[in-house]
Amino acid sequence: MSNILLMSGTAVKVIQLFAALSLLIALHEGGHFFFARLFKTRVEKFYLFFDFLFPFSGVLNFSLFKKKKGDTEYGIGWFPLGGYVKIAGMVDESMDKEQLARPPEPWEYRSKKPYQRLFIMLGGIIVNVLVAIILYVAVFAIYGEEYLPTQNATNGYAMDSTAKVLGLRNGDMIVSIDGKPEPRAEGIISDVVFGQAKTIEVSRNGEPIKIAVKEGTVRSILNSEKGSPFIMPRIPLVVDEVVKGSEAQKMGLLHGDSVIAVNGMPIRFYDEFDSVKRANAGQQIAITVVRSNKIAELKGRVPQDKQLGFKQSVELNRFFKTDVIKYNPVQAVGRGLHFTYEKFKMYLSNFKLMASKEVDLNKSMGGIISFGKIFPSEFDMREFLMLTAFISIILAFMNLLPIPGLDGGYVIFLLFEMITGKAVSEKVMERATTIGLVLLLTLMVYANGLDIFRLFKH
Repeated sequence: MSNILLMSGTAVKVIQLFAALSLLIALHEGGHFFFARLFKTRVEKFYLFFDFLFPFSGVLNFSLFKKKKGDTEYGIGWFPLGGYVKIAGMVDESMDKEQLARPPEPWEYRSKKPYQRLFIMLGGIIVNVLVAIILYVAVFAIYGEEYLPTQNATNGYAMDSTAKVLGLRNGDMIVSIDGKPEPRAEGIISDVVFGQAKTIEVSRNGEPIKIAVKEGTVRSILNSEKGSPFIMPRIPLVVDEVVKGSEAQKMGLLHGDSVIAVNGMPIRFYDEFDSVKRANAGQQIAITVVRSNKIAELKGRVPQDKQLGFKQSVELNRFFKTDVIKYNPVQAVGRGLHFTYEKFKMYLSNFKLMASKEVDLNKSMGGIISFGKIFPSEFDMREFLMLTAFISIILAFMNLLPIPGLDGGYVIFLLFEMITGKAVSEKVMERATTIGLVLLLTLMVYANGLDIFRLFKH
């Protein structure tokens, strides 16, 4: 067994997050670097992570590694959030005002034509989009595309509290959303949230029932405490990850245990287990499991917050018949392009929702810890590539936002210059960049602060 599999689930998540972000940041900055060199612009620094306390360019300046080659210093900074290329003659994170006070040189950014500067600024975004496409194409070419047909969830669907308020019940079979069949189980929540669905049609004990999606449902789904999903296939209860130091660990629950009874009452699904668990908050509980083809009974106490501290396995192909679409290289390219477009459109819809009254930002925003949680606790190459591609799309989208200090902010100034023929003054650029960097720092501190608060809360 490889060393990575012997690590804790948290360690595996951290390693995957660090690897994905490091790769994507380096490639993003490489995009700026490529276009700068293409247009014969000098790049003075190329750094993975910051060699200063971002955004204060004059504070704690040191590198973990650096090497000068040609006109460029390549290095790894100590502050592990982001990275940058210092392009000569440009107002950026380094806020090098001395250089800007001198007359422009032919090899400086400010001496280049507006369209060249536009490509230099869009270089990172272009590369992030290309990386997402390449990774998706690779996944579809190598692994194909596996999904669970909606009707193949033969145990019906498990509902969270929001779904139950609407009138949905555990075991309901999903028939259609707004009168249109959803062929993939994975697409149901997306249809409801991003498609702003009005009705959900289900089959309950063979009888068709139409459920109205009431106003505020999307808000409830997005603002949930990240417990069980709004709707998910109802699968047998098999333990996946056990939280270190939790009551589940003290009881002796292990990865792979199949729960078959609680307090002598037979159960099959997590929703059945959850009902019994909640009814026994603060009390002793006996859980019967099947482990290595043997039956074991584990005893413990349900905490008052009703959280035992384990996650169930959600490997759908373990419990249901999934479909796999195989692609030849040409088909994989087509599917990769379309899938990238779908993900970009989905994230745009998600961003719009975050700006609406449907979302409580205190519950929906997150920082580096939230990012880490999206990775599985056991390494899977296909899942790692898919998540890395999606994060690349997020980085492309976020950098395109018209905020000074981000690529999109510079693009807005360049478009203004290209339309009006008048360049924005360096003084205005400096002030706007300073304001943008302070705003970004504030958002970064706030988002990561929310993550830390949630850790202590739970």
